Amino acid sequence: MAFKTRITEMLGIEHPIVQGGMQSVGYAELASAVSNAGGLGILTALTQPSPTALRDEIERCRAMTDKPFGVNMTVFPTINAPDYKAYAQAIIDGGVKIVETAGTPAVREIWEMLKPHGVTILHKCTAVRHGLSAERAGCDIISIDGFECAGHPGEDDIPGLILIPAAADKVKIPMLASGGIGDGRGLVAALALGAEGINMGTRFCATAEAPIHDNVKQAYVDNDEHGSFLIFRSFKNTARVGRSPVSEEVVRRLSQPDAQFSDVQELVAGAAGRELLQTGDLSKGVFWAGMVQGLIHDIPTCEQLIDRIIADAEAIVDQRLASLRA
Repeated sequence: MAFKTRITEMLGIEHPIVQGGMQSVGYAELASAVSNAGGLGILTALTQPSPTALRDEIERCRAMTDKPFGVNMTVFPTINAPDYKAYAQAIIDGGVKIVETAGTPAVREIWEMLKPHGVTILHKCTAVRHGLSAERAGCDIISIDGFECAGHPGEDDIPGLILIPAAADKVKIPMLASGGIGDGRGLVAALALGAEGINMGTRFCATAEAPIHDNVKQAYVDNDEHGSFLIFRSFKNTARVGRSPVSEEVVRRLSQPDAQFSDVQELVAGAAGRELLQTGDLSKGVFWAGMVQGLIHDIPTCEQLIDRIIADAEAIVDQRLASLRA
């Protein structure tokens, strides 16, 4: 049995499984492996140092897979903002037809550039109201991120068990469920709750092809469902990171009265995080990780992972759920 949904039809993929774009992780090695396994792999645009480098990475990925893949573009307010439009043009020039976006409403300027070129827009949202807004603005697919997710879960603290069906009740375009999903049980649950596919980030970090150090992959295995911290809550920019001595120190410093971002800046800097992922030295920074760490017990290839998810999901539908019917 295959799971055929609007997501698989629109994206031209075999399985309704999408690898989310991840900073310093979404390279061609991972994206092509996911796509070759029947899912949708995604490159992360801003992981590349320039739009020209992104064009090269798109070509590198295309040489590694003949299946569909996408590119992530995340737009956040920052002091030294990258040239987002130049990156978007690189995506257009590279002939990519699927783009995952996230961030502020300013991302809609990127949509306006991409849509005339037949690009399918998949937008990450952390609230039903954001999903409805994206739908009204012409987005093709939303990815609804529950409180369990790694990265930025928003400020509403609504877990997927509520958020997914709440969004499905109102949003008419196809929807991916994201956050806390790492196996066949999660896929079946997401489909039952009204989603038409799943988006996984943390789980794909703990795969053979993920271009990060084995020490970091092992940290995902070693951590359990308690193995993450929420930081930056007081700044209204909540982020979920993996438990480590460094993230524990970040939490300690930010718990002090009148704590400022500058108190932890050197610990959470992007450069420090990249060094951690490359060297495996967990003392160098923080790493993104979701609650799904409690469901991660091995480091398979992307093909092994996706095949297992689909096989387990099929068994749940065909055997376990069928056996429960009176």
